[in-house]
Amino acid sequence: MSNTTTVLLCGVGGQGALLAADILARCAMACGDDVKLSEIHGMAQRGGAVTTVVRLGKNVRSMRADKGGVDYLVSFETTEALRNLDYVKRDGVLITNDESIKPLPVLTGKIEMPRAARKTLSSYGAKVIPAELLAKQAGSTKAVNIVLLGALSAYLDYPEEVWESVIEQRVPARFKDINLKAFAMARAYVCERAEWEA
Repeated sequence: MSNTTTVLLCGVGGQGALLAADILARCAMACGDDVKLSEIHGMAQRGGAVTTVVRLGKNVRSMRADKGGVDYLVSFETTEALRNLDYVKRDGVLITNDESIKPLPVLTGKIEMPRAARKTLSSYGAKVIPAELLAKQAGSTKAVNIVLLGALSAYLDYPEEVWESVIEQRVPARFKDINLKAFAMARAYVCERAEWEA
């Protein structure tokens, strides 16, 4: 891993982006990395945008993510992926859930949903993950956040057992098995797609 790795997680309120960021940060710290984390969430409880920056490395000086400076963008839905595209480095990795959620301005008729979101994201090399489907197969659609972490984990140099240990500590005991299965399924999903490797 290079000196500092920047991960931007984005979604809407209620999708579990903040828990995902916390698990990522704890995993990095468990592996001896320095971590800086920042959260931006407005009307998160009403389905508003949630953006979290996690910076990882041996000596992280800032929690800031500049446009064109994000190594990994993990989006919980396609509209937020489109909104945050300009943050991804030229050689960065874009991981997105294959789901579109209508934001409040769309629901109120103030704006229209972006057209051909998946096609646009694919043209940027996005790794489109059927996160809801994988979460459902694991036992709960609420595990989408863990599915996306599983996908991200395939690109980061942290041992699988550390991820699993942190997930076990951070999710309720009754959902532990579902979340561990969701994580493993997503990691395997990415690892089986050799064409995604640069």
